[in-house]
Amino acid sequence: MDIRIGITNSPRELSFETNESPAEIEQTVSQALTSGSGHLSLKDNKGKLYLVPVAGVAYIEIGTEESRRIGFVG
Repeated sequence: MDIRIGITNSPRELSFETNESPAEIEQTVSQALTSGSGHLSLKDNKGKLYLVPVAGVAYIEIGTEESRRIGFVG
């Protein structure tokens, strides 16, 4: 699952892949935004932990669970 996080006042977005389901990611993001915890924490599929200040989140794009195709698509 691809995740893209846009950060305010930053020309680049944070992009990584995770093994979590879209529902789990949505729940984690919603909890961080409503609880006022100050940061959002997500892990990628390699075990890296990403901490993003909630105040700096411009958008979060949750990709599909479809695997990438290899070879030619006809």
